[in-house]
This record gives sequence, C-alpha cells and structure tokens, in this order.
Amino acid sequence: MTTSLTSDLRDRAFRWIADDPDDDSRVELQNILARAMGGEAGAADELADRMAGPLEFGTAGLRGPVRSGPHGMNVAVVTRTTAGVAAWLTAQGHSGGVVVVGRDARHGSEAFAKAAAEVLTAAGFAVKTLPGPLPTPVLAFAVLELGAVAGIQITASHNPPADNGYKLYDATGGQIVPPSDGQIERAIEAAPPAISVPREPGAEVLGDELRDAYLAKVALLPRGPERAVKVAATALHGVGAETLRAAFERAGFTELSLVAEQSTPDPDFPTVAFPNPEEPGATDLLLALASEVGADLAIALDPDADRCALGVRERDGSWRMLRGDETGVLLGWHVLSTVDTADPLVATTIVSSSMLGEVAKEFGARYAETLTGFKWLVRAGEGLVFAYEEALGLCVNPGFVRDKDGISAAVLAAGLAASLRAAGRGPLDVLDELAVKHGVHVTDQVSLRVTDLSVRERLMAGLRATPPASLGGTDVTMEDLLPDADVLRLTGEGLRVVIRPSGTEPKLKAYLQIKEPVTGDLAEARAAADARLAELRADIESRLA
Repeated sequence: MTTSLTSDLRDRAFRWIADDPDDDSRVELQNILARAMGGEAGAADELADRMAGPLEFGTAGLRGPVRSGPHGMNVAVVTRTTAGVAAWLTAQGHSGGVVVVGRDARHGSEAFAKAAAEVLTAAGFAVKTLPGPLPTPVLAFAVLELGAVAGIQITASHNPPADNGYKLYDATGGQIVPPSDGQIERAIEAAPPAISVPREPGAEVLGDELRDAYLAKVALLPRGPERAVKVAATALHGVGAETLRAAFERAGFTELSLVAEQSTPDPDFPTVAFPNPEEPGATDLLLALASEVGADLAIALDPDADRCALGVRERDGSWRMLRGDETGVLLGWHVLSTVDTADPLVATTIVSSSMLGEVAKEFGARYAETLTGFKWLVRAGEGLVFAYEEALGLCVNPGFVRDKDGISAAVLAAGLAASLRAAGRGPLDVLDELAVKHGVHVTDQVSLRVTDLSVRERLMAGLRATPPASLGGTDVTMEDLLPDADVLRLTGEGLRVVIRPSGTEPKLKAYLQIKEPVTGDLAEARAAADARLAELRADIESRLA
C-alpha cells in the first residue's frame, strides 16, 4: 500500500493533534505527520492507518493497538468513548448512578482507567474504581455486588501485547447487547473533541473488601468435601495469579504451584508469542511444571483471568491441554451431577460441541444454544447454572458473575479433580464414559488471519453464492443465520461446520465437529472420528485458502 499525503489527511491529523489532551500521544502523531510531510517512505501509509476512522464500538466494546490517532487505543479515544457511554447511560435513565471502573496491567491501562473514571465523575456519576489491576470477573462481580448501572474494564484479554481494549457491562452485570452498542456508537460520534470533554478527579477507590466478597463466593463453589489435589497453574503474565492463589486458599486447596516466570503481570508477555492458552507453546512452561511437581491438574488463565484452560495427564504419563469443548462438557457434567437447583438450564453456543445437550438430556435438564459470546450465554434463560463457549470461556457461577470467570472455573475444576482422585479416577475417565454414552464428539477450528477485512466479506459472500454440496466426503446442507448473525452453518451426517468472522480479531473462523457413535471399541470410534475430522479440516483449509 502506498498512500500520498493529501491535504485532507494532513488536516484531519492536525485537528486530531490539536484536540488530543495527552502530551505523549500528541507528540507521537506529530512525529508521524512530520515524517509524512517530509516524504519519508511509509509514513503517509502509517498516518492514513491511524486516521482511518474510529475503532468500532461493538458488543465486545473496543479493542485495538495502543497508539495515537482515532484508530487506536489512547487517552483521547477512551475519553470520547466514555463521554458517549455517559450520554447513553443518562438517556437510559441512569444519571447519577454507580459506575465501577477496573483495569488489567497492559500498556496504557492505568491511564485509560483514570481517564474513564474522571469523565464519568465530571458527568455526575458515582464512580468507584478497583484498587489496582485485577481480573475482569472481579469487575463483573462488582457491578452486581454494588448495584451499579454499568461497569467498565480496561483490558484486551488475550490479544497480542500491543493491544488494549474497553469492555462495558450494563446494569444486569452482563456485557452489552444490541441495540445498546449502536446507540453508544452514535453517542460517541456526537461527543465533542477529547480536549473539550470535562474530566474531574474524585472517584472512590475501593479497598480489599470487594475482592474479599468475591473470594467468599468463589470459596463455596467446590461440590464435595475433598481437597487433596495437586494443581499447577499459570497466569500467563496477566493479573490472575494472586487472586487465584487467594481463591484456592479460601476454598481449602493447599497444593498450588504457580509458574514463577509468568506470575507477575508484565504487559510485554516475554515468555509467550501470544498470551492465549489456546495458542501453540503458550502452556509449555505450565505442563513442564505440572510434570515436575506431579500435579493432578494443570490450569492456565488468560491475562485478564476470565478464561480458564485445563491440562491433564495422559495414561502414558505425558501432559496435554484439554480442548475448550472437552473442558466445557466435563465441568457441565460435574455441575449437573451435583446441582440442587430445580429445573436447571445449561447453555453453550452454536459453535461449541453439541455434546453438552446430550449430557443435559441425561440429567433431565434444559439446554440452550445461543449466538457466540457470553453476552448471549448469560441471557440464555431463567435457571441458568452453567454456560461455556469453546474458546475457554466458562461461567460456573451465574448467580454472582454474569460472564466467563476463569478464577471460579479453576476452583470448581480443582474440586472435581480432588473428588475424582479420591475415587481413584481422573478427568479422562469421565470424558471416556461420556463418549461411550453419547458418542465421540471431536472438534477443531480453522482460523484465517487477514490484514484486509474485506477478504472475510468476499469469502462469506462466495460461500453464500455457491454453497458446497459436500464437505469431507459428506453431503451437507447450508443454513444462513442472517440477519441475526453473519454466520453460515453446514450440517451433514455426523458433521457440522460453522463459519463466521471473529468479533474481536481480524480472522475468519470455521468451527468443525464430527460425531461418531461408539458401537464397539472406544479407541476405534475415536480413530474413525479423528480421520473424518482430518479430512474435513483439509477440505475447509483448501476452500478458505
């Protein structure tokens, strides 16, 4: 891409610089503009990218690289965004209400949280801030605990180190859903320049009592009396280590070993290529520690500790991480086998394994599938006791956190591991029994990362125009979920593929599932399912290429 420095681009950059209240950000953009005006190669391209337009405020809030300009995460963007949120809250009849602001430890998080708190204080809200970098589920808990009209968490979850983000919860304690996102985006567009948005200090800084209240609830989650279990865990350089340690102590688990190199928050995430437990290599240090200490269970949190991945020891002594669907079905089974709620409901998304539905049927429980995202899962219906999504999101505590919660999931999983150990069993024994009973369900994902988002649109349009008649050697039919969602679902005998653009990353994702009944030997059924899945994956990869 080669961009010329037009007068329009130059003038828009000058205006943004004049309206930016942050000295460092202003100087950063001034330097890029000066390089572009001097004809430096690539400088105009970089300037055009930063001025390409505002970050889109979707139902996941904002996410983007920490950098100056309207197309980045910076104090000016956060200031105008919060002005829009304040106007939206006022229009909803929530003026003067409590708003809680939290943050993680990423680059810019402290400054962004301060800006958001000051804008809301100046707008007349009773602002309470968390006392430091804390897990996102603590913020989600605070919204309900304090009766807040909204909660804001500055975090980019498991995105690359260069990114940050802005996540918004409404008065229900859940993430916002349409049409709120569109209303807020219009309010942000109508906000004045950042330098003209009033800001006022004075937000109340909460003490330890809020986290203590959260931990007291988490301590009640284990479903049995057993506590003898060895757990190895990592926070992946995020903010979860100390809260996880405290949660385990409160719940009575005393044998927790943390990956020392990854326990202190570090926004550069030096030991991992991507700070996401799903990424290859991200849990290598964890699994090495689990083997070293003779653990019964391995646990990986993502950087803001709202996701939880489990690792288990294979029968040959090696370690591996469970897939998100395996963890979701395992913990869903555990909740349903111990729940004391009348007419319980469990939920997952349309891209997750369908086995949870079979398990729910076994227990006579209700089951729901929603569109992707916990904003939908926590609204699945009354009586919700458990929800999960395949991307390591688990809600085991919908009564006090209406979002995914890696800390609570870790405590519940430790309780399950302790109960199984006392009975001479392990997580893989349960998964085998469920496979025999409900069929082998194997899942996988194909992700196409793009630099040009129009590529995703062209691929989706091409599939809609010419749907495949077969995939992986199996005849399929296609269902288009528009206008509810930009999702295509293809199904055939024992096969399902769901294709959608990611809502938080520049990716097109295809979620694959094969279901194979177990009529004889479980190993043979697994081998057959794996072979079909490999053929399906190869087919999808060639089509998306």
